[in-house]
Amino acid sequence: MNFGKVLTAMVTPFDQFGEIDYPATTNLINHLIANGSDGLVVAGTTGESATLTVEEKRDLFHFVVEQVAGRATVIAGTGTNGTKASIELTQIAEYAGVDGIMLVNPYYNKPSQEGLYQHFKAVAAATTLPVMLYNIPGRSAVNMLPETIIRLSEVDNIVSVKEASGDLDAMTQIIHETPEDFSLYSGDDGLLLPVLAIGGVGVVSVSAHILGHDMQEIISLFENGHYQEAARLNGHIRPIIRAMFAQPSPSPVKAALNMQGVSVGDVRLPMLPLTEEEKQTLKQILKIDIDQAS
Repeated sequence: MNFGKVLTAMVTPFDQFGEIDYPATTNLINHLIANGSDGLVVAGTTGESATLTVEEKRDLFHFVVEQVAGRATVIAGTGTNGTKASIELTQIAEYAGVDGIMLVNPYYNKPSQEGLYQHFKAVAAATTLPVMLYNIPGRSAVNMLPETIIRLSEVDNIVSVKEASGDLDAMTQIIHETPEDFSLYSGDDGLLLPVLAIGGVGVVSVSAHILGHDMQEIISLFENGHYQEAARLNGHIRPIIRAMFAQPSPSPVKAALNMQGVSVGDVRLPMLPLTEEEKQTLKQILKIDIDQAS
């Protein structure tokens, strides 16, 4: 399964009452596809999955599949901290017609490596969809070791991993010791270029909401051997990437989209929108980039 190279971890637009804003979601989908996204990850961390009900996720999966209409891949975030709940949500997503699912480490429980293996294997067995693992120890409180990911790559429909551990040595081992058709994506926007250099295929990105074309260009330059140009562009967008994580995500990227006329509303509690001072700082960073690019 080829999910694409630049996959955007899509925010979930909310209206003034904190409910999912479906017209805004349509506009966001069209914006992302027009601006470099090969695929959309729906109801992942950036989509504030922890604040969405099962019913909201179900409706969102159906809606995004319908609106995308084959123009990009749709990957549903169906991982929870319980195996039974993850299976149920995965089957809901499969019925909705998504192209694949993304399964995060079971957060809070802190399972053993064998527990992680059995969890992901059980969810994969309950679906015919291709599965992307999602290793993010900073949010899940457990790190999936390379050996566990390598074992899981032997499961037929576990085809990929979003690696957000920041450990390039571990990623190198995973790429070297998994089948050739198993893909690794950077889960950190700022590590796209180093991950490409060790054999990764792309990025699952927050910043691609506003930097999708730039990320596609970095990948294209790298693949065509223009390493210095890729490094130059990578350095140019670094301030914006850092700004997207200067406050808890997805508050900065939602603010940036709103500033650029792509209305997505605010975040849900316990997340908070940016303060006016934080918005002004972000505006200055975005304006600097626009001025430099012109």
